[in-house]
Amino acid sequence: MIKPNCSSCMQKPLRNQEMSRILSAAVVNNYFRAMLLNDPVSAIAGGYSGESFSLGSTEQKKLRAIRASTLADFARQLSAV
Repeated sequence: MIKPNCSSCMQKPLRNQEMSRILSAAVVNNYFRAMLLNDPVSAIAGGYSGESFSLGSTEQKKLRAIRASTLADFARQLSAV
């Protein structure tokens, strides 16, 4: 398989993978979901079930702007980030 030789070429797929992992954790765990809706940056910094999430400072800044009361609304806003 041919791999891109620039780090920026891989940023979007890796970011999407991390966002999917975050949403998956929120779907299966009520506590993590509540934390994510109340304070996304702290929830992500704390990780889930021993797993950490790798987001850059730009994504973390954008997460601070999300205001959602449901996971569906959070996911909609996250996809716009």
